[in-house]
Amino acid sequence: MRTKAFEPDEIADAAMKVFWQRGYAATSIQDLVDGTGLSRSSLYSTFENKQGLYQQALRRYQAVTQANVELLASPNSSPKALIRQLLMRIVEDELNDPLRRGCLVANATLELAGQDDAVAELVAYNFQRLQRALEKLIQHGQQSGELDKAKSPQALARFFVNTIQGLRVLSKGSPVNQRRQCLLDVIDVALDTL
Repeated sequence: MRTKAFEPDEIADAAMKVFWQRGYAATSIQDLVDGTGLSRSSLYSTFENKQGLYQQALRRYQAVTQANVELLASPNSSPKALIRQLLMRIVEDELNDPLRRGCLVANATLELAGQDDAVAELVAYNFQRLQRALEKLIQHGQQSGELDKAKSPQALARFFVNTIQGLRVLSKGSPVNQRRQCLLDVIDVALDTL
């Protein structure tokens, strides 16, 4: 009998959705079997273990966040308007997710990055990718005179990466009837730093 062919990236994408909803610790191998449609033996032979599959899911999550990085590279747009657009995109993602999953990278940071060096590296790469895009955009805004030249582009980029992750966490913990206004307040204050 032939083994059913499957695409490892598609399996990692399916596993990503399971981990994103449940978290690493709360996800069982059976949850992954159910979520991917693969047998335990196929999961183990392809990804070695749950940790290997989680790491691959984090790598695949980079495709989910790529649109945010690309937004910041939009030509002929106001840097401040692009940062606002990115922050509003984050808010809308949060408000329109009935599962309140947040960001897989933020979840991985809180759950595992302090204990797992491989996860910490994947998290750092994701944050640094966004930070570099923000820093480049901020430098452009400073060169054009739109943004304050006295502020460090690197420090501002780090601040906005932190703000984005803070929006994700705050959204999960805010009362439903106050979530939108709470997140919009953070955006208004954050943009004033530019």
